[in-house]
Amino acid sequence: MSAPLMVMLLAVAVTLAPRALVARAGGGGSAAHPAYADDAVAGACGLTSAAAGAEVRLEEYGAGRIIDITHAYRPELPAPGRDGLGPVTRLTESMANGSVNNVSELRMVVHSGTHVDAPGHMVQEHFVAGLDVDKLDLDVLNGPALLIDVPRDTNITAQAMESLNIPNGVRRVLFRTLNTDRKLMWTKEIDSSFVGFTEDGAQWLLDNTDIKLVGVDYLSVAAFDHLIPAHLVFLNSPYILLHVQVLTSNNFMHLMNHWLLCFSQDIIPIEGLKLDHVKAGIYMLHCLPLRLIGCDGSPIRCILIK
Repeated sequence: MSAPLMVMLLAVAVTLAPRALVARAGGGGSAAHPAYADDAVAGACGLTSAAAGAEVRLEEYGAGRIIDITHAYRPELPAPGRDGLGPVTRLTESMANGSVNNVSELRMVVHSGTHVDAPGHMVQEHFVAGLDVDKLDLDVLNGPALLIDVPRDTNITAQAMESLNIPNGVRRVLFRTLNTDRKLMWTKEIDSSFVGFTEDGAQWLLDNTDIKLVGVDYLSVAAFDHLIPAHLVFLNSPYILLHVQVLTSNNFMHLMNHWLLCFSQDIIPIEGLKLDHVKAGIYMLHCLPLRLIGCDGSPIRCILIK
């Protein structure tokens, strides 16, 4: 092959290569700023679902001492409708398309996957008062917890709660139910037959235990037929206003009056936990929501430590 012909072919190859990369990346928008990729195939941060799932995802760390009980945000997570949650991230900057770095954007309903509810989720008075997810008590969200199995033939009723014989002094309980056995968090469509608290079960817990945190293995702490009443038992406790005087000094003493908004008896519900690979027993629970000011809930990362 002559030298001029080789130079010509090389020039064509160099010209076409970036276009091929853009074509493989898919989605709309400019090359370096792809729009949300085809929702049918997009997965985590611009990867297809198949590519995102190809990497092994650990559930245990430190030789089994730390156990992750948070669901990964897969497009197939259950959500209203038949198509599941769908993609929750997209690349706004893509190195594959010529950008200098990869930058992802997150968009999702805060009550998706493993998440926590704030009192304002179900009570407008609390929402207006500012009882948002940023005011949830981290002392309640972190500490010793009991993982317990609920009888598989029932919702979490008052009778079921009484039969569990949860000791006094236990403040955090994770309830594993038939939802885990049925793998409901692995189905796209919401299944209204999921197990949850009935109103009388929630009230029994409030009246007869010291529990301040309730964790369940589906998207709602309340059974479908008790969706509002059971939530309200947990989230509608009266809040209190504490009057505090703050002492400041700047060459002189000055008293400032402040009202401090505090939770009273609210029970924090954590929903959508992944409990299929954990033995029942006592663990150290650590759950951290995002600090979303003014928000009624948040995705949450929860781990157990043996």
